[in-house]
Amino acid sequence: MKYIFDLIVIGGGHAGVEAALVAKRMGLEVALITLDKTKIGRMSCNPAIGGIGKSHLTKEIDALGGYMAEATDISGIQFKTLNKKKGPAVQATRAQTDKNLYEKAIQEKLKKEKIHIYDDEIKDFHTEKNIVEKAVSEKNEYKAKAFVLTTGTFLNGSILIGHTKQEGGRIDEKKSTGLEKFFKKNKLQLGRLKTGTPPRLSSKTINYSLLETQPGEEKEIYMSFLGAKNKHPKQTNCHITQTNEHTHKIIQENIKKSAMYSGLISGVGPRYCPSIEDKIVRFAEKKHHQIFVEPEGLDSDWVYPNGISTSLPKEVQEEYIHSIKGFEDAKILQFGYAVEYDYIDPRNLQKTLATKKNPNLFLAGQINGTTGYEEA
Repeated sequence: MKYIFDLIVIGGGHAGVEAALVAKRMGLEVALITLDKTKIGRMSCNPAIGGIGKSHLTKEIDALGGYMAEATDISGIQFKTLNKKKGPAVQATRAQTDKNLYEKAIQEKLKKEKIHIYDDEIKDFHTEKNIVEKAVSEKNEYKAKAFVLTTGTFLNGSILIGHTKQEGGRIDEKKSTGLEKFFKKNKLQLGRLKTGTPPRLSSKTINYSLLETQPGEEKEIYMSFLGAKNKHPKQTNCHITQTNEHTHKIIQENIKKSAMYSGLISGVGPRYCPSIEDKIVRFAEKKHHQIFVEPEGLDSDWVYPNGISTSLPKEVQEEYIHSIKGFEDAKILQFGYAVEYDYIDPRNLQKTLATKKNPNLFLAGQINGTTGYEEA
């Protein structure tokens, strides 16, 4: 079948959602094509928005009419101003969000704005004199005046735990393939990047009495400049624990089993966001590292232990998790893993983020070698 639009966005993460919404506000007929429309707006890693490195980007998106900050206010279950004891130039808003509420807010917004959404996998682009005329899947053709590609970590993605490797852009989700051939044919330079995520723990099996409580802001604060227009859900606490010398010994003894250190991974990280293996090796003099124990939602049993992303084998993850204060009996709901994926060298792009060879094909988000919503 053939579909015709003004703009087609491929990928439904942070960057894809904002691209679709801004185009719709400009009066364009917009389609968003994604591998699974039930997962549009899904927060792949820690369900948090903002922080020292990223809150200004979220607020810039908000000032330009984007939706990320509003969705954060609708789904945020803890808000904090970081660096409160320092000057305003280094202060930042950080929100822990409810993962399910966030993607629900995003999906409801796309529905309200009447964005056309299709479950499909784009395999190729057809061009005429370097102008992209249509995006092609196995069964369908999608024509448009312009295209925005936001594949995140899914382009030729691999999931790695210890010495095992499987295809995918996120755990239990298939990778996107085919487009790398288009890039090679058009002589766009590809590279390989990696990122990682920690094991997820069951909240019911954590001994919170041994952890330091980290409450949110007493005064109600908002991510969006629209403030109280978007009401917060119920607020909750995060907690803090830390690794110890025994934890470090377990990791040091098994370091060669990590996908990061076994030679299984060829990519480098897009930003300095080290795994626990990296921390143990690079900061060998440190006897402990802080772990922020963060809920993934109000009604969710899943907890994100921020600070211990890993690609060690499952049995080693079990051992080092149980060596941490408060996690002695913790049940792992999902093991940590590394993801390796293709990206496009940004030197292939114009300042508009269109490719130099194809002026109506734009790239946004992690495909450009960024950490994700830096370019949303």
